[in-house]
Amino acid sequence: MKRSAITLSTLLLTALLLVGCGQKGPLYLPDDTNDSAAEQEG
Repeated sequence: MKRSAITLSTLLLTALLLVGCGQKGPLYLPDDTNDSAAEQEG
């Protein structure tokens, strides 16, 4: 029983790590204002 719990925990941890690798995008919350985007285009 203990072995199956360790195996299940290992599989769950591996799955969570692999799902996290696919996340793309900024690691911060962007500002609500679009002032910086207008400056970069112009």
